[in-house]
Amino acid sequence: QCTYLEIEQAERTHGVVLSRPAWLWGAEMGANEHGVCVGNEGVWTREPPGEDEALLGMDLVRLGLERGSSAREALEVMTALLERYGQGGSCVEEPVPFVYHNTFLLADRTEAWVLETAGRYWVAQRIQEGSRNISNQLSIGREITAEHAGLRQRARSQGWWSGDGEFSFAEVFSLTHQPARMEAAKARYRAGKELLRQHAGHITAETFMAILRDKASGICVDSEGFRTAGSMVSVLPRDPALPCVHFFTATPDPSRSVFKPFVFVAGLKPAPQVRSPTFRDDPAKQIPRFRSTVDRRHELYRRHQAALELMERDQERGQKLLQTLRDLEKQGLEGMNALLGGTVAPRPEELADLFFDCVEAEMKFYT
Repeated sequence: QCTYLEIEQAERTHGVVLSRPAWLWGAEMGANEHGVCVGNEGVWTREPPGEDEALLGMDLVRLGLERGSSAREALEVMTALLERYGQGGSCVEEPVPFVYHNTFLLADRTEAWVLETAGRYWVAQRIQEGSRNISNQLSIGREITAEHAGLRQRARSQGWWSGDGEFSFAEVFSLTHQPARMEAAKARYRAGKELLRQHAGHITAETFMAILRDKASGICVDSEGFRTAGSMVSVLPRDPALPCVHFFTATPDPSRSVFKPFVFVAGLKPAPQVRSPTFRDDPAKQIPRFRSTVDRRHELYRRHQAALELMERDQERGQKLLQTLRDLEKQGLEGMNALLGGTVAPRPEELADLFFDCVEAEMKFYT
């Protein structure tokens, strides 16, 4: 059972860790036990977004992670399900629908892909080297590695492409008049590309955390009633003997949050402090949907929010708290760098408790 649709079950699904809006089934980003990572962004294209309930892009993120043991396999899972079921339905927990199509970043230990969609149509680009970012706009031009079998015919039949010259997905399928969100995304996309270029050749987990916290570029959003909801950084070593490490904030606004390390191991300790509550009469599951509201904040979120209010009221105490949180994050990073650098041997029982212990430590600082 996905957010709106029920689809056929797979014989086996992989263990996943997800960062998601609490009301829906899918996820905005996450990783699986095989070191596959997927994240999505909303886009608007010449294909009208579907208000009819189908798969959400966020459902596809989770389905790719649950059913793909490599980035390529996750891509194949997601495109097959997209072609079969389509995408559509509201992406917000509000009575007025908000619908969009999706772009995705997929990566594993050995390769990375960008997948972009317009309705049931899609293109994918394999990233061979360097860095790549996405940001609420179509970004695959002529560098197409794989595509929907009927993509170009669709473009010709709609009069969007004459069939002459090279085919550029971004040029053909982008809207002539972009919504304000997509106009703003252009600057954010350029800024992200430039920040990655500046650090080319020596990008670390800390580099990504700093980029995700960058407010001047608009990558970290905290304005007009909208705040970056969650952030994730993953380190995927090429050496299969080393574990993949995934850092999650589990709270909004990374500039005032702690990235906490998570590693897949046997006997993983659950972290109920970051699991949102469930409701018997959930307004997201009742028809008509979203007629009432419930408080979905998990325990860490509540305490973090109270701490943010303190930071805003009392600048001095706020700065002290922020420094304490940064020190906690630094400890986690140093531990993980030692683990990945081979200077300390991983102890499975410690790794099993790692994320739980980091969340507990953060919560203590808030009280």
